[in-house]
Amino acid sequence: MKTTLVLLLFVVSAHQIHNTTGCDVSKGSWVYDDSYPLYNASSCSFILKAFDCVGNGRPDKDYLKYRWKPSECNLPTFNGTDLLMRFKGKSIMFVGDSLSSNQWQSLACMVYTSTSPLPKYTLFRQGVLSTFVFPEYNFRLLFSRNPLIVDVVNTKAGRVLKLDSISLESQKLWKGTDVVIFDTWHWWVHVGRKQPWDVIQVGNQTYEDMDRLVAYEKALNTWATWVDSNVNPAKTKVFIQGVSPDHQNASDWTLNRSDELHCRIRTTTPSRFRIA
Repeated sequence: MKTTLVLLLFVVSAHQIHNTTGCDVSKGSWVYDDSYPLYNASSCSFILKAFDCVGNGRPDKDYLKYRWKPSECNLPTFNGTDLLMRFKGKSIMFVGDSLSSNQWQSLACMVYTSTSPLPKYTLFRQGVLSTFVFPEYNFRLLFSRNPLIVDVVNTKAGRVLKLDSISLESQKLWKGTDVVIFDTWHWWVHVGRKQPWDVIQVGNQTYEDMDRLVAYEKALNTWATWVDSNVNPAKTKVFIQGVSPDHQNASDWTLNRSDELHCRIRTTTPSRFRIA
């Protein structure tokens, strides 16, 4: 939830932050606020069980109590109604892996629970695209599951990861959105049967594998080149996030008494944090 809040500050700061001329909202710290969290996941039936830490039995709650405070200005309290009014007829899309899915659900719940009366909504999924709509405001929150951003194409030779190609379908989807927030997958930890491709292709060259950080860089360059060439910054705002912690092995997050301290150390919010 905390990362979503920071992203949202960038999205709506031009509209909601007052008397902050020259304030860099990316510089600041997480401060403890007992009035948090902004929502209870149990109030949003659409949040998937896998993303409900409290509902799944996590015993500590302090991680829910932090808000972002820029060093040089103050931020207004999040207001779902205000966001809906300012983004009326517009859309915000998260593109990526489970991190983006988590944030898409979190932001939807933030808007829903902070609006009075509770607004009507529709939620539908088609293929890799999930769409949350507030019809009264014609406002859409979307999540496109696209962990690699670049293409993976099925061929007779197998699944080909094309590091220099972005599908026309993805391009059309991204260009038609007012705010797009990207993140990419853990390229370097998934090998063998866990990787969603069989070979890698760059131009006319095909590789069985390559240094994953090199592949990651090539994919990001493809994405950045596309953004520079195709996105009108007056119409679409683009953000890209860092990488989420690995969360494949449940034993890393067990709630046995002997592991509680280990889990808490891994997840306690640092007092100082800079958004790169």
